[in-house]
Amino acid sequence: MAINSVGDNLATNGVVDYTKAVEDKTALGKDDFMKLLLVELQHQDPTEPMDSEKILTQTSQLAGLEASTNTNKALADLAASLQSTQEFSLVSAIGKRADLGSDAIVHDEGSISKFEVYFPEDIDHGTVDITDLDGNIVATINIDITEKNANGDDVPVDKLNAGVYQFDWDGIDNKGAAADSGIYHVNSEYVDASGNKQQTRLGAYPIESVRFEDGKALVKLGSNYVPLENIVEVY
Repeated sequence: MAINSVGDNLATNGVVDYTKAVEDKTALGKDDFMKLLLVELQHQDPTEPMDSEKILTQTSQLAGLEASTNTNKALADLAASLQSTQEFSLVSAIGKRADLGSDAIVHDEGSISKFEVYFPEDIDHGTVDITDLDGNIVATINIDITEKNANGDDVPVDKLNAGVYQFDWDGIDNKGAAADSGIYHVNSEYVDASGNKQQTRLGAYPIESVRFEDGKALVKLGSNYVPLENIVEVY
């Protein structure tokens, strides 16, 4: 079964939101509270001035509202700072490897399962093994050490360069029968260009880029953009 090298990065499109913010008029702010207090003082009965205790109570409430407003602003500034720090940290992770914590695929009987595996070293030869939940090898895919020429034909090469490669499993097991629908694991054993035995598996890829959509970070692993929360380890 042939493998195909993964193509170029996906293009991203920016979206500009021209929606005008609507000011919330359902709650009184500190300025509104002060205006009400001043109006109350201006229109009090001179023969029966406002109780000083009442004024002190309202002034205390105003001070509490001021403190609450300042605290909310400080928390908002802190959240924005933390978000910027996180985004900077993500950008600095480009080139490192991210692990999704799983080497499994879901196969539907009668369909073709496509998946990608990252090879950290150049490949001289090797195989990709598909195993069931009990660890039994169900199907073995030989890694074709070929490349496409100018005419689109597969031609032999000395080695495949390190990178992410896509595999197509037709769902046929090593006995020639159709594999049942279910969850399968994908691992590979191969020999690098120096003759050393290596192992790799589905689910661990280099971070190629980071994209932000609606305030959420998406990390490009292989040919897919994956939400940040799906990553369990970066190394």
